[in-house]
Amino acid sequence: MSPAPRVDAVRLIDFAAAVYAGAGMPEADAGLVADTLVQADLWGHQSHGVLRLGWYLDRVRNKVMNPVTKPEYAVDAGAVAVIDGHDGVGHVLTALATREAVKRAKAHGIGVVGVRNSNHFGTCMYYTRMGAHEGCVMLLTTNGGPAMAPWGGRKKIIGTNPWSVAAPAGKRPPFVVDMAATGVARGKIYLARNKGLPIPLGWAINSAGEPTTDPQEAIDGIILPMAEHKGYAIAVMVDMLSGVLTGSGFLANVHSPYKTAEKSNCGHLMIAMNIAAFQPLAQFNARMEQFIAEIKAVPTAKGYDEVFYPGEIEANNDARHRREGILFPDDTLADLRRIARETGLEARLPL
Repeated sequence: MSPAPRVDAVRLIDFAAAVYAGAGMPEADAGLVADTLVQADLWGHQSHGVLRLGWYLDRVRNKVMNPVTKPEYAVDAGAVAVIDGHDGVGHVLTALATREAVKRAKAHGIGVVGVRNSNHFGTCMYYTRMGAHEGCVMLLTTNGGPAMAPWGGRKKIIGTNPWSVAAPAGKRPPFVVDMAATGVARGKIYLARNKGLPIPLGWAINSAGEPTTDPQEAIDGIILPMAEHKGYAIAVMVDMLSGVLTGSGFLANVHSPYKTAEKSNCGHLMIAMNIAAFQPLAQFNARMEQFIAEIKAVPTAKGYDEVFYPGEIEANNDARHRREGILFPDDTLADLRRIARETGLEARLPL
């Protein structure tokens, strides 16, 4: 049996963009969505990579996500804006919110942009890193479809509700935190299912309320919050910011991207803080370099060779995967081949 192929990122982006353009997305938008997916794979987060290519395609085909995004400003008030996405492409809307938040932060010191009636947008860190490269500290929150029960409850009505913070770090790659409020992102459970692997105990309980290592039972059951009640509190805080404050859906009124025939109703909140309004950017970068150097200088614990700062592992993975190509599980490769056949793009698939 021949080894799985290593896939070239540039050619994979070209294929994914062609898939979405063929579904009616403008070329620039199709390219953006493709780039977000492959970038997640480059970072080593395959739970948010081309594993999702078919899910977003099905949402367009099922007419619950409009391929042509037509944002409307419900609020446009100096440092604050609210964008109604009208069920457009989440990636396109969030990239717009990022640019708007940065622009407003440069004018006012801070920029806050809410997005309502959007769709799933991939990894939070894709967008917060964009703002970090513009000299801002960024905070992004988003809600999602039910995956978690309230602490003490046994009905899932709360999403994994991820959030991200990013900042420039001088000569180093940006400092980036990106995490779900659950113990694990739901996409990682789908990835385990695709690989035919069990999941660790503590990730989820099944529909009977029992601990499970079966990824399908976890998907059908309830994903557990990180840090017990603290993760639950963080998840509902993110839902308040992303859904209630922005005027979008919240709790069980939001539907996940895996439900490809249901309107999403998700919302996002992007905050940009212009570093130059706090201190000279060069001074901040020097302080960040010192901050990271002190973290990395801590002696390593048993079993560890190096201390990493948030965002460093992803930057290392990106460099390696761009050089060597990306390895995918068989199920993901099979799904890419299926999509290529269905769309008539087999010649563009780099496998």
